[in-house]
Amino acid sequence: MSQDHVPSSADFVRGQVTVQVPATSANLGPGFDCLGLALDLHDRLTAEIVDSGLQVEISGEGADSLPHDETHLVVRVMRRAFDEMGVGQPGLRVRFENAVPQARGLGSSSAAIVGGLALARALVPEKHRFDDVALLDLATAIEGHPDNVAPALLGGFVVCGHDGTATWAVQAPVAAAVSTVVFVPTEGLSTEVARGLLPPDVSHAAAAANSGRTALLVAALGGATDELFRATEDFLHQRFRASAMPASLDLVDALRADGHAAVVSGAGPTVLVLTADDRGDLLDRRPAGWSAYPLAIDRAGVRTVVS
Repeated sequence: MSQDHVPSSADFVRGQVTVQVPATSANLGPGFDCLGLALDLHDRLTAEIVDSGLQVEISGEGADSLPHDETHLVVRVMRRAFDEMGVGQPGLRVRFENAVPQARGLGSSSAAIVGGLALARALVPEKHRFDDVALLDLATAIEGHPDNVAPALLGGFVVCGHDGTATWAVQAPVAAAVSTVVFVPTEGLSTEVARGLLPPDVSHAAAAANSGRTALLVAALGGATDELFRATEDFLHQRFRASAMPASLDLVDALRADGHAAVVSGAGPTVLVLTADDRGDLLDRRPAGWSAYPLAIDRAGVRTVVS
């Protein structure tokens, strides 16, 4: 099919298709750019092929700020996916029901990317669809790194990486008792700003200490939950970002002073606590004006919703 072909609805799957994609938390303290966890908070994306044009409806998070045209990230991702699958560019009617906070370190852009790719894939005939390996590669190419897109795709706890040529992502065990509490501030922080605060080099001692904590965290999440506090100590990135989110680092310090495995979620400014205990008392630690809620681990990743 040529790229200038304008397909009719007969060239695609008929009717509405809906996918659900989870929020994610990357890094988890020491696992910088290589660990990610899917959380039980979901965006719901629905699309339908129409004869021409684009209709965008948004509710929930970002409804008043996200674009309603071809510049919307999900739409851009879907267009790229259609190109990759060689099926041309159809008219679209889309509806996004967003629950993942925007620019808070909970993987809103990765949810958009993985959700958009999964939605586009579901709309084309099966013979044209790419598989999960290709979806992960394309999602990583769009996002720049896989630590959010991999758990959004696969669910659960994921160890992942990208060397400029290949992307890998392996689900690691996460104990049934493990859950989280997230503390979400009112103001966001862009990943670009957060990354810009990192130094170009770190000491060998810091790298070695961080490697040890990262390895321990894999074991702690897998069942050695008594080690969650020690395993979430970071030596590479959180302190360097303190000037951009001082309240978040203050909360991390206060929670850790009381023995809670608190970290900055992704690039921040959300604070995440990993726990294998009752979470009730943690909700009382919410700073004024912030939101706080317990989230279980999402173990399914992105999935098509059957209505």
